[in-house]
Amino acid sequence: MASVDVTIRGAGIFGLSIAWTLVQRGARVQVVDPHGAGAGSSGGLVGALAPHVPENWNEKKAFQLESLLMAERFWQEVEALGGVSAGYAQTGRLQPVADGAGLALARARGEGASALWQGRAVWEVVPQSEAGPFAPVSPSGWLIRDTLSARMHPRRACAALVAALQAKGVSVVPEAEDAGAVIWATGWRGLVELSEALGRKVGDGVKGQSAAFRFEAREAPQLFVGGLHIVPHADGTVAIGSTSERDFEDGSALDAQCEELIAAAREAVPDLSGAEVVSRWAGVRPRARTRAPVLGAWPGRDGHFVANGGFKIGFGMAPKVAEVMADLVLDGRDEGIPDGFRLG
Repeated sequence: MASVDVTIRGAGIFGLSIAWTLVQRGARVQVVDPHGAGAGSSGGLVGALAPHVPENWNEKKAFQLESLLMAERFWQEVEALGGVSAGYAQTGRLQPVADGAGLALARARGEGASALWQGRAVWEVVPQSEAGPFAPVSPSGWLIRDTLSARMHPRRACAALVAALQAKGVSVVPEAEDAGAVIWATGWRGLVELSEALGRKVGDGVKGQSAAFRFEAREAPQLFVGGLHIVPHADGTVAIGSTSERDFEDGSALDAQCEELIAAAREAVPDLSGAEVVSRWAGVRPRARTRAPVLGAWPGRDGHFVANGGFKIGFGMAPKVAEVMADLVLDGRDEGIPDGFRLG
């Protein structure tokens, strides 16, 4: 590449999505990652794009909502140019309701969604009989169904972005000198390095383990049962996850906690009891101290920016993160970045 406007360090979901948005706006971009695209936490299995509950509304929830509403068009454009499917589909989600108190809360949240979700999706309570065959058993006989939740396959999503970028003449390279503005989207190790550079805790890593069954349910909604995400994918698998381990020695090691997830999924959805486990995964995800993404200029380093900390919600946040980072780097506008996401 003869000249570069922006160097992006890190080829996970944030780095690739930002690169895609930048090149769509005409910027000359290079993406640098010594490990390749989707090699870190973005190469996982689960891919649950699920909204926060529609109550106690705040800027983080509003940002996520906007991003989820952007997602269908974002991924359609990526797939149309690159010819690779991200496995995206807005198939919704089901959650069991434990008891009468939970039922009352679920119905109140439905009213919140009606007021906040712009008429683009619903949060409702339905009887077990209307849930369909791929559904958890609910103790109360009622389930929450929302139509905003979507799914994608993380690895396929990264591959789709790589293909779209290649169609624009941009490849992920293992090394290159900084050129132009520099965006650091370097995952959990990047948060540790940023903390050391700033002399204060910005974030660190949280290990997660997940697995996937061979089970055909691609048209079914995802499930959320007892903190466990159960996500049917377009490739005929159902992914489950994940653990959240703050203390770990080997971020890639699988252990008994993964087997416990598998057992919990089979208990929650009896249809999975005889399904073959075809994949297991362990990795470390970047978690900011605030639990919100960290976006904005790197304090004290002119021309350097940070986009990191997508812990558990990175794929859902990516379209909006890419938009606001492109606004900042190309146009110097940062009004789209919520105060709680800023480094300053």
